[in-house]
Amino acid sequence: MPRYSLNDMRKLIPLLMILASSSCSNIEKANPQPKSTFTQRPPIEMDVDPIMRGTIAGEAILLGFNDTVVRGYGLVVGLQGTGSRAMPVEIRAMLLREMGRRKMSDPLLNLGGSPARILDSDDVAAVIVEGIIPPGAVSGTKFDVRVYAAPGTSTTSLEGGRLWTADLRPGVLMNGAQQAFPIAAAGGPIFINPFSTAVAVGADAVDRLSGRILDGGSVLKDRPLKLRLATPSHNRTRTLQASINGLFPREVDQRYDTAQGKSDEMIELTVPPSFTDHTGDFAQLIRHSSVDIGAVEQTANNIRRSLLANPGSAGAAAWRWQALGKKCIPIIQELYTNSEEQPRMAALEAGAKLNDPLVVPHLLEMVKSGTPDYRKASLNLLSHMSTNPKIDLGVREFLDDRDMNIRFAAYECLRRRHDSSVRVFPLNGRFKLELVTANKPLIYLTQTGDPRIVIFGDNCEILRPLTANMWNGRLLMRSEANDPNVQIFYRATPTTNPTIDNVPSKIAALTSFMARPQGPRGADAGIALSYSETINALHSLWTSGYIAGDFKGEQDRLLAAILKEENRASPIDRPEFPLEEDVSNSLLDRPTDTTSKQLDSKPKIVDTVPR
Repeated sequence: MPRYSLNDMRKLIPLLMILASSSCSNIEKANPQPKSTFTQRPPIEMDVDPIMRGTIAGEAILLGFNDTVVRGYGLVVGLQGTGSRAMPVEIRAMLLREMGRRKMSDPLLNLGGSPARILDSDDVAAVIVEGIIPPGAVSGTKFDVRVYAAPGTSTTSLEGGRLWTADLRPGVLMNGAQQAFPIAAAGGPIFINPFSTAVAVGADAVDRLSGRILDGGSVLKDRPLKLRLATPSHNRTRTLQASINGLFPREVDQRYDTAQGKSDEMIELTVPPSFTDHTGDFAQLIRHSSVDIGAVEQTANNIRRSLLANPGSAGAAAWRWQALGKKCIPIIQELYTNSEEQPRMAALEAGAKLNDPLVVPHLLEMVKSGTPDYRKASLNLLSHMSTNPKIDLGVREFLDDRDMNIRFAAYECLRRRHDSSVRVFPLNGRFKLELVTANKPLIYLTQTGDPRIVIFGDNCEILRPLTANMWNGRLLMRSEANDPNVQIFYRATPTTNPTIDNVPSKIAALTSFMARPQGPRGADAGIALSYSETINALHSLWTSGYIAGDFKGEQDRLLAAILKEENRASPIDRPEFPLEEDVSNSLLDRPTDTTSKQLDSKPKIVDTVPR
């Protein structure tokens, strides 16, 4: 190894420094520092009402808060020649694919042959099915569906039919590869409302091209509820998560915490089991919950002052007090007798939801003297309170109210409370007969949930003498003026042997007889009519003047909700607030084949099928 003197080293130092400088310069040029391409989403400006300041809704937007309208094509079977083999080509092709996928050609099912042969019968009908899924609904949630004949078919009636299981998808009605993935399914026997519309098909003013399947829809997978912060922040995400989990701790059989932070701007929500049947209430409580869960009394007082200054915020005030819990009851009790209706009703609503017994006499007084909307709302609030004889005794007097809607609301209240004035009789698993102790006769039909025929006045009788001919002579009824029974002749089909029975003339006994299963003639035998057929028979008797009192149907809430969602203004898309990935499966999961055609994305139902 060569040896260098001190002088030689001194001469080399400047040369080494130059080389080092040049090397560093080359490194910098070869590997420049990359420029950051990340730009943080700017915060969303939120216009928060003063009464909502300090709430979760003041800092985050709840995704999935609205109802979801779902639709699909389906096939109704079991019609007696009132269906239609004629249908649009695209719908027929889709039904054939679905029938093949569900193996409906299996001989063991005894469905009448191959899918093509089934569709070539006038005993089937192509239909459109639609329903509403509530926000945050969990898998298995039941909901009502509406069924109506598809445009382009010649169906004359869906009476007596049954919907084969049909897939339901969000968004517009489409066919082929562009359609969203199904999030629900529907099927079951169809109920025809005998007085659903004034513009109906048939001489008896019954719209037989449209029907309901009560509780016929089922959610296939959980519908997500998520919070997206207006201003991304890991600290605020953790704060909101802790607040929500403090207010809604994990319940038994709840797999995950109620709130789970996923990023600096996203929190996923799990609906607790106690809110499975009313996920909408859970969503509202989340939105109106305070971020700071301490100082409940001070927050309740602030809400009270804001409400008195602006009575128009009564709805938000009621939810905010409910979210605060029972500690705010002493503060809202001061408003139970407030002179203004809106603050008083907000306090009464919160008190009832928090199960304050002192709210009962004030709600009963509201039922007596309030506006029609507040009267119904008060009865609904009383129906959900815990056991209290004062409620049951107080509500019974409204079963004979002058206002028909109040009579229905009083019945629903007492029914939910399992009061003895409402007696329930299941009829062969098909539907329920309910007898209500009342003085004014009335027959009431439900159009939501489990099918029910409700008779107000359990001792009401068929008016006699009676002679009735229904369904081209398949059902005949007759009775003399002084005869305590009604003679009934019934033939299930034009080719089957008839049955002749004597049935007590009470409306309840006649209804029960029509629904009971057929069998050896005796006390327990009946003629096994469906819910729709039983209603049709009773309605025919009423229109002929053989049943006293009124014959009413529950308000069509399903159609009202669907129309509301259709007319609801679409939200403005914010470029800094991208569309939530799970709100519509069609945005992520659907195939990109653009060759399929859209079928009646918004059919003009009014022109073809009266609603």
